[in-house]
This record gives sequence, C-alpha cells and structure tokens, in this order.
Amino acid sequence: MSVIRLGDIAPNFTAQSSLGEINFHEWLGDSWGILFSHPADYTPVCTTELGTVAKYKSEFEKRNVKTIALSVDGVSSHQGWIKDINETQNTEVDFPIIADEDKKVSTLYDMIHPNADNNLTVRSVFIIDPDKKVKLIIVYPASTGRNFEELLRVIDSLQLTAYHKVATPANWKNGEDCVISPAVTNAQIPEMFPKGHKEVKPYLRMTPQPNL
Repeated sequence: MSVIRLGDIAPNFTAQSSLGEINFHEWLGDSWGILFSHPADYTPVCTTELGTVAKYKSEFEKRNVKTIALSVDGVSSHQGWIKDINETQNTEVDFPIIADEDKKVSTLYDMIHPNADNNLTVRSVFIIDPDKKVKLIIVYPASTGRNFEELLRVIDSLQLTAYHKVATPANWKNGEDCVISPAVTNAQIPEMFPKGHKEVKPYLRMTPQPNL
C-alpha cells in the first residue's frame, strides 16, 4: 500500500480500460484529471455517478479536465455496464473505465480499505493538475454517491488559486469574492487587485474574483 499526499506526483500506471490500454500520465497530457474509483459495475449508486459524469462532459471540457473511472471488474463487464448506464441515465459514457482486476492500481492509490470492504474499492477521488501533482483527495463510503457539483467547484478554486494570489472562502462559488493571500502586502493590493478590496480584518481582505 502506498501513501499519497497532496502535492505528490500522482503515480503513473499502465492498465486496460473500456477504451483500450492507457498509460495514465500520457493519457492526461497537459490536462487536469479526475481519477475516481467505484466499488463495482452493475450497482445502483455507481450507475448514477458515472451517468452524472457523462452528463457533465461539457463542464469538464470547459475546465480542461479529463475524467477516468476505475473498479476491479474486467473490460467486458465495463463495456456491458456502460450500455446500462447510457440507457438508464439518458447519456453517453465516452470516458475510460479502468479494468483493475489485479488490483494493482487500487493498491497503488490505496483505494481498498479493508475495514470497509476487503475486495472492493471505496469511492476515492483524486484531482490531478497538468504537472501530474495531486491537488485533492476525497474518500466517500460505498453508500454515499459523490457530489460532482462540489468537484467542479473545487476545480474552479484550484485553477483560480494556481494563477492568482487568492484563496476561496467557505461555500465559495465561481464568481464570488475571494480572500487575498496573507503573503500579499497592503501596498501590493492596488496593482495586483485593481477591482478593489475590502478589509474586514487585517488578516481577512476580500476582493472580487480576479479572473473574471
């Protein structure tokens, strides 16, 4: 079992998928990526999750994000299940699903938690930036479907804060005011944030989102 932390380079791997063999880093290219595991094919919550990801295709594309799923089922199982997803969720799954039958990728990314289930993956999520660094890790139990609106919100925050000296406050959504980084001095604010700012406290300074 490996331990992956924020800022680490996402481990590379080569694996079979519903769309053929994939070298993870080559497949990512210069894109952001979401790698997410699901416990098993032909299960109800997973069906809704993968259908939702497919429906959000344009939202991910706008953000230069590629999505890739994983379970310990085989390629033929994935391909059959995709037909069910497309039918029941009224969508078209065109992103790859890794067939991790030997559990190599699941082990590499610590997706199997024995005290939850000794054989199936939990609902792990890894967001990876174009430098292949891990920027977010979230783990959900099998009984709880993921909120992909939240993942889009996090990606908006990560992409914003990667290029501007701001942070995003609690419950922030794209388009709302941001927190100016403590590393920015008051003297630097007029040049860096020409839209203005509001000082709530010396350590809490708000500014309109700078990339809009």
